Amino acid sequence: MSDVLAEIVAHKRTEVARAQQRIPLEQIKERAEQSASPRNFFAAVTRPKGELRVIAEIKKASPSAGLIREDFDPVALARAYHEAGAAAISCLTDEKYFQGSLDYIAQIKEAVPLPVLRKDFIIDPYQVYEARAAGADAILLIGECLGEAELLDLLILAHSLKLTTLIEVHEVEHLLKIRPHIGFPHPAYTLLGINNRDLKSMTTDIGHTFRLLGMIEESDIDILVSESGIKTPDDIRRLAEAGVHRILVGEHLMRQPDPGQALRELMGG
Repeated sequence: MSDVLAEIVAHKRTEVARAQQRIPLEQIKERAEQSASPRNFFAAVTRPKGELRVIAEIKKASPSAGLIREDFDPVALARAYHEAGAAAISCLTDEKYFQGSLDYIAQIKEAVPLPVLRKDFIIDPYQVYEARAAGADAILLIGECLGEAELLDLLILAHSLKLTTLIEVHEVEHLLKIRPHIGFPHPAYTLLGINNRDLKSMTTDIGHTFRLLGMIEESDIDILVSESGIKTPDDIRRLAEAGVHRILVGEHLMRQPDPGQALRELMGG
């Protein structure tokens, strides 16, 4: 685990403990169980088979880039992405490092019909219940943050709440660790993400997806999401030629004057 990632995870443990003091686990469980049924994030991203599906990200800042977008309006961004043809939305909810908020999820879902992923550093079951209570349809689990037993427990819990899970990896060793568990406990609830951002150097390279493709089962290519560093129609063409049709794009769009138009141009190419 990189120093930055270790720092974030350590802070997240403190953050979860404080959240449980404000809202006890039993109360957040009750809220999660009483919330409306999730939208089908998995279907939105994987169907139709073989066609480009974009998860467009809403992100104000990051540890590596600092403030990315000053005129930040999550609802306006969600509407622009929806009109431009996004299949789903990824919303950063970490407050300290990404200036996100859990409240954004409900605001986005009220504005657009797309399913929404809670993108955060999820390390505790409390956060999974919290995500469902906030209206999330999917959660991100980062292979570099979780032990194998922790990952399996969170996958089972997410499935019980009908949440899609996007399991993200960067390092080869973590891909090997999670590979046997892709599709657990139910294949229609799990996506595999390759993060093209090196969490140690914070640099991005979409070539990382191509380097890891040979280690991925052919049956899993249809649930593979290439994340970060995708900036041009040529990037999408190269991925498509390799059989990768699901992508997550965030910082590139957030830096453009008109993120919706930028998404149209990216997809249109």
